[in-house]
Amino acid sequence: MKKKQWIGIVVAGVVFIAVCATGILSNVVQSKLTEKADTKSKTSTSEMLSSIWGSSEENVTLPEEDFVGVLNIVGTIQANSSGNISLSGSDDDQYNHNLYMKYVDELEKSKNNKAILLYVNSPGGTVYESDELYLKLMEYKEKTKRPVYAYFGSQACSGAYYISMAADKIYTNRNTWTGSIGVIVSLTNYKKLYDKLGIKEIDITSGKNKSMGSGGLDLTDEQYDILQSLVDEAYDQFAGIVSEGRGIDIATVKKIADGRIYSAKQAKEKKLVDEIGTEDELKALIQKENKLSDDVVYDTAKSSGSNFLSNLMGSVQKIMPKSDSELAVDIIENKGKGVLMYYAD
Repeated sequence: MKKKQWIGIVVAGVVFIAVCATGILSNVVQSKLTEKADTKSKTSTSEMLSSIWGSSEENVTLPEEDFVGVLNIVGTIQANSSGNISLSGSDDDQYNHNLYMKYVDELEKSKNNKAILLYVNSPGGTVYESDELYLKLMEYKEKTKRPVYAYFGSQACSGAYYISMAADKIYTNRNTWTGSIGVIVSLTNYKKLYDKLGIKEIDITSGKNKSMGSGGLDLTDEQYDILQSLVDEAYDQFAGIVSEGRGIDIATVKKIADGRIYSAKQAKEKKLVDEIGTEDELKALIQKENKLSDDVVYDTAKSSGSNFLSNLMGSVQKIMPKSDSELAVDIIENKGKGVLMYYAD
């Protein structure tokens, strides 16, 4: 049987399960509405439906005993999509900017929180979100006088390394790739393709640089210089953060911060990390330095904005193969948006 036929059978099966699940959920909704009418419950219909579909709001619940807060800096660092409930499923181990900002706010108020552990496995992301979380962590340290630790997984590059500069101590796996200290702006130019197709972009603008970076136009020398100035400014900020966070003079930082990636051994030699070890070894250090018991709770920030139905739809989406056109759109949207990025390709 051909591969496409197998895919068709699998997709048909998943759709059948989704339809059945929807039917069951409809009965649940009807039952809940009836129960509400009989008992005069104060729970609103919207609240009940959100328990099925999930909610876009992030609700943070913290342990009542001593604990270490954990942020998973995993995947691309970027803003959350806003306004809509996602049908792509929940990935609590993936970067969630809104949740993490709120979580750190709640940690500041908690008397039971003793420290923060950053688990980092990310190529980086946008300049804005990287800096915002870094500043939030620095605020946490200033207000609470509690420490922040970081453990690097397989990669901790660019924006992920930037955020980690809030850490008092950094442990890294021996196989980690880190560094990539630098800034990139990626643009995609379609002008030659447009010329071959007989297409010409026409932009009505208020100034000569308003359409700067548009895919159908070549950059002028002036526009290139404008974008380079933005990159340079963000780079200086990054280098300054590294200098402050690692206690290295700025001239030395700029010598090693040329965008390259370093191995764990190289990073330690250049004082970009403190130790090469395991996550368990770092946890043992956290417990020793903060006089915590071996069974202390490590509480991971989790999203409450999804549940069964959204996860089901997300599972369907994940097994559906992408067409060539969808892959092309992904490349254009994710690699050519012209956004300032602390990112390792």
